[in-house]
Amino acid sequence: MIAEPVSPTSPKVKLATLPTHVAIIMDGNGRWAEERGLPRQAGHRAGTENIRRIIETFGEWGVRYLTLYAFSTENWTRPRAEVNVLMRLVGRVVNREIKALHKQGVRLVHVGRLDRLSPQIRKNVEDAIELTRDNQRMTVCVAFDYGGRAEILEAVRRILADGVPPERIDEALFGSYLYTAGLPDPDLIIRTAGELRMSNFLLWQSAYAEYYATPTYWPDFGPEEIQRALEAYSQRQRRFGGVLPRERPPGRSSGRRAP
Repeated sequence: MIAEPVSPTSPKVKLATLPTHVAIIMDGNGRWAEERGLPRQAGHRAGTENIRRIIETFGEWGVRYLTLYAFSTENWTRPRAEVNVLMRLVGRVVNREIKALHKQGVRLVHVGRLDRLSPQIRKNVEDAIELTRDNQRMTVCVAFDYGGRAEILEAVRRILADGVPPERIDEALFGSYLYTAGLPDPDLIIRTAGELRMSNFLLWQSAYAEYYATPTYWPDFGPEEIQRALEAYSQRQRRFGGVLPRERPPGRSSGRRAP
């Protein structure tokens, strides 16, 4: 059974800091299904059903940016039937959820490639991005057909194509060529299903992110798990390679004081 949400205003919840940007590697859909004697596709459907709850819960906590790792560049190597199911689910989720998210002031951003998606799914995503582009309450980034190495290589190619002189290239300029240009670096990266690897996710952006792993499969990841992750984050000292937390280096997001 999925636990009922714990209100962030509960007296027992006292966090020193909250992350500005949380990124999640959503893992374990297939294993969740297999342990229940169900096909892997059922796990992916259950995982998509969990997305709205997670967005709403992080929004209640006041997290301003949430990135969800939905489909990697390497996921194309999965069986064609499974890939087709994932593609159909993307279209359904966008169509089903976008009006509610727009009403709640959520801005949708795509991180990754769009050119390998079907024309209809690409249009659905582009329409959702356009509809929500001016919303300011919360930004939800969907990393779909995304790979960290591919992102870095693409940034290098674009810099070269633009003829940027080598002496002008610094971290800020390089970041402006990434898919995540204009977004703060993630403060906290959560991975579900007990795995302890980055899986080619936000390799440049996560240089100083805090990492939190849980054995819970993504379909079962809920409000109580979110609270545990935020509590763990609030207890950590972020020094960015030796800089004290009060001396945040330019361009870095170090989280913020909880209200």
